[in-house]
Amino acid sequence: VQLQASGGGLVQAGGSLRLSCVASGRTFSRYAMGWFRQAPGKEREFVAAISGSGGNTYYADSVKGRFTISRDNAKNTVYLQMNSLKPEDTAVYYCAASPIVTSTQNIYDYWGQGTEVTVSS
Repeated sequence: VQLQASGGGLVQAGGSLRLSCVASGRTFSRYAMGWFRQAPGKEREFVAAISGSGGNTYYADSVKGRFTISRDNAKNTVYLQMNSLKPEDTAVYYCAASPIVTSTQNIYDYWGQGTEVTVSS
């Protein structure tokens, strides 16, 4: 599975962005998908995850109520809608694929290249 993330950019605090991650292959719906982020000088952290069917979603407490993960299996794409963005959301965002839905990074088998999000105050 190859993953290509896009949609990052510069936005003011309070604004919104939608990230997309397109997967190659015909088995996309078999994978849970996750979004992670790594801020400058910090370790990569879990943001959100969604089951293969899209029926179950999980969020980090720091983004709950502001971010929404979704997927379109017909388009092999997972999205991260980010609203009410804060400067502390500034990071490189990565999508990843896993056999199970989880927040644990080392269970994810495939990773995209990352897309940078900068939130100005």
